[in-house]
Amino acid sequence: MTDTDVVVVGNGPIGATLSVLLAQRGRRVTVLERRPRPYRLPRATSFDGETARLLAATGIGGDLAGITEPANGYQWQTADGRTLLDIAFSTTGRYGWPDANTMHQPALEELLAARAEALSGLTVLRGYEVVAIADGESGVEVTAVDEDDVPRTISARWVVGCDGANSFVREHLDVPVTDLGFSYEWLLCDVRLNEPREFVPTNVQICDPARPTTLVGSGPGRRRWEFMRLPGESPAELNKDETAWRLMAPFGVTPETATLLRSTTYIFQARWADRWRVGHVLLAGDAAHLMPPFAGQGMCSGVRDVTNLAWKLDLVLGDLADESILDTYEPERREAAKEAILASVQLGRVICVTDPAAAASRDETVLANRRGKPAGRPEPAAPLTGGLLHESPGAGVVVPDGPGVGPGFVLLTTEEYDSPFLASLGTRVVKPADDVLRSFLARYGATSALVRPDYHVFGTASGPRGLEELVAEFRDRLRAAVPAR
Repeated sequence: MTDTDVVVVGNGPIGATLSVLLAQRGRRVTVLERRPRPYRLPRATSFDGETARLLAATGIGGDLAGITEPANGYQWQTADGRTLLDIAFSTTGRYGWPDANTMHQPALEELLAARAEALSGLTVLRGYEVVAIADGESGVEVTAVDEDDVPRTISARWVVGCDGANSFVREHLDVPVTDLGFSYEWLLCDVRLNEPREFVPTNVQICDPARPTTLVGSGPGRRRWEFMRLPGESPAELNKDETAWRLMAPFGVTPETATLLRSTTYIFQARWADRWRVGHVLLAGDAAHLMPPFAGQGMCSGVRDVTNLAWKLDLVLGDLADESILDTYEPERREAAKEAILASVQLGRVICVTDPAAAASRDETVLANRRGKPAGRPEPAAPLTGGLLHESPGAGVVVPDGPGVGPGFVLLTTEEYDSPFLASLGTRVVKPADDVLRSFLARYGATSALVRPDYHVFGTASGPRGLEELVAEFRDRLRAAVPAR
């Protein structure tokens, strides 16, 4: 018997989310985190409504409102204030949460840490840096050293690297990485406002060739400004507190109106690992992919990774699915992350323009195309296009919020149906009780939809016989875990 079921390397929001999701399912989890103490500065500043629902599944949903503020909109503006792009956010989004939620990342991590402490079987070891991973036929041995260089070896059935951009786990696996070579250096300035201020819209991208600039909310009473380093500009000169205050002054942010929490430069990247599973070791979050910040999907993508992975690992650990089901993780999540990265790069190529003539041409084209159009709304969550899916209308889409739609497997159906197999998975049978869910089924000509724990629809069916066939295929796929077609 192994010391633990799963070793999670890294206790940032992605590793913490995975460890809680597994421990809630009764799995033994050991988290190895190299930092001896929690990191107190924010990195991510927001998450979307789909991610809020996924985070709520860890048991912290009742506390999220206390550490977040809904964003009211996102605009791109020209240097002289004309609107290039306008997206309005709703506080009641399609997934039961605000479309966009600004937050202070350390506060989110505190919620996850408190939840972790309440779960038996979950052990977080801080100050332990992983230095070796030995994969075998039936499990893995992980060796980590503490702050005194004293080694400790832990055996597990599975290891998941959630250890960030400079992932030891990824380097150990020696997997190739696709790098798009799209990167720019920006000055990041986090502030706490001394007096409440309203910002409409909450998030703004100023497409000024003289200095592309980002303004975003970062939770109650906090805000972030980011300024792109210009060609020929010294990084050392940019990375000074006095530079931060000078650049923020035109926005009414001064030492009298705000407290500067951090001023530092960073370089974003656009890349993904070409393999996310090697034997009993898997990658998730920044260890698997990095993207520019312009679509706000970095942390969101990581949360989707581990939500996808947690229920599959749970089924394998419980002998309810063949371990080859884990081969569906990479094609499902890598393709989605790749699309998010490409979209972020496309936005970045529009935003990071410092040539005045090119910027003027961009502005003229975009303004002409959007003339007279109202503010847009966020796109629905991207559907899966392959992996563990049934060939039926609506397979892969994310189910909207509705009564009874919650964590775990859900059979949304108008049929009278009882299945010992679905019961063994803890599936809740839900009759659509509102117009949203009834319309959802009608959209696909279906009377039933089998929903996975990550809220993606496995497949839909019409009539009792179609439902029987749908469930039978899901049972067979778990046993054989046929990879993506």
